[in-house]
Amino acid sequence: MGLGDKIKNKAQEVSGKIKEGVGDATDNEDLQAEGVKDQAAASAKQAGEHVKDAAKDVKDDLNK
Repeated sequence: MGLGDKIKNKAQEVSGKIKEGVGDATDNEDLQAEGVKDQAAASAKQAGEHVKDAAKDVKDDLNK
């Protein structure tokens, strides 16, 4: 996973947590749900990147 991707994913996750918190504090269910959705999307992207990293590591190990 590239550093840029890691930063973007973490920023999306943090943004989601903020939206969720503000939504909870203001009783705004739409904003709270949007925050949860953003966090889930960031987590899915991070999981995909981890799979790609693991596959690259296996490939590199086989080529040694």
